Amino acid sequence: MLKDEQAYLDLCKTVLKNGAKKEDRTNTGTYSVFGHQMRFDLSKSFPLLTTKKVPFRLVASELLWFIKGDTNIRYLVKHKNNIWNEWAFKKWVESPDYEGPDMTDFGNRSQWDPDFNARYQEQMTIFKEKILHDDTFAATYGDLGSVYGKQWRAWKTSKNETIDQLKNVIDSIRTNPDSRRHIVTAWNPEDVPSNMALPPCHTLFQFYVADGKLSCQLYQRSADIFLGVPFNIASYALLTRLIAHECNLNVGEFIHTLGDAHIYANHIEQVNIQLEREPRAFPKLNLNPEKETIFDFEITDFEIVDYHPHPAIKAPIAV
Repeated sequence: MLKDEQAYLDLCKTVLKNGAKKEDRTNTGTYSVFGHQMRFDLSKSFPLLTTKKVPFRLVASELLWFIKGDTNIRYLVKHKNNIWNEWAFKKWVESPDYEGPDMTDFGNRSQWDPDFNARYQEQMTIFKEKILHDDTFAATYGDLGSVYGKQWRAWKTSKNETIDQLKNVIDSIRTNPDSRRHIVTAWNPEDVPSNMALPPCHTLFQFYVADGKLSCQLYQRSADIFLGVPFNIASYALLTRLIAHECNLNVGEFIHTLGDAHIYANHIEQVNIQLEREPRAFPKLNLNPEKETIFDFEITDFEIVDYHPHPAIKAPIAV
C-alpha cells in the first residue's frame, strides 16, 4: 500500500545524494538528476502524498482549468487557487501601467524581507481584486498566453485551424483502444519562445489500454520535486480517472517519466523534514457517477476519502 509513495521519497533521496549542482533561470540553484521514472497503481488508491498535505482542491481546480481550455487566471482566482498568480503578477508589476512600490525580485525577496513582504502582499491583494472585477485588466494581465489549456483544447495549425487534442484522444481511446497514438502534447515550438508565461513543464502524455484498464504516461521535461511533482502526480492521476470514467474503463497505472528532476537549493531543509516522516496509506477518490463526460465535471463532483496526511510544509516558489 505504501510502496507508491516510497517511489517519490526515493527520488528525493536520489537527488540529495547524487544530484548535480546546477544554475537555473531563477538564479536559485538546483540539485538535479536527468531521467527518472515512477509508477503508481491507480486501481488500488489515489496517489495524493501523505508525508505532507497536498491540497487536492487546488490540484482539481487547476486540472479543470486546463480541461476547459482556459488560459486566464480569473477562473483560478475565483476558486481561491493562487498557484499561477506569480507569473501574471510579474507581468503587471513590470508593465508601464504599474504605479505601486518597487517589486523587483519579488519572487525571492518576499520570502525573507518582512517589509518587502508586506508591500508584496498588499499589491498582490490589489492585483487579485482587479483580476476578479476588472474585465479589461483581467484580459490584459490575467491571460498567460498559449499555456496548457490552449494547447490541449485549441492547438493552432499552420492553416489557421484548431485541434482539440483532448477531445480527439478521448474519441480515439473509445473507437480504437489499441492505438499507439493516444497522445496529447503541450510543447508547441512556435509558441514556447514568445507566447507563453511559462513553457510547459509537463510536455506530453500518452494513454494505453489493456485488459479493460486505462494507463497514462507523462513525460515531464522539468520537475520541481518538492513543490511541483506532488501536484503533477495527483493531477494526471485525476485526469486518467476522469477519462477512464468517460470511456467506461477501469484504471491501470500512472507512469511519471522525468527529464530534469531537481530540488531547488532553498527547498533542501523542507525535503529533509519530509523524509523524516513515515508515509501513510493513500486515500480513495470518488467521482460523481451522474457526470458522463470529463467536460462536465466541477470541483463539487470529486470526493477524497480517508486522507490523513502529515502537515503541509511551506517553501518559496521560484519564478
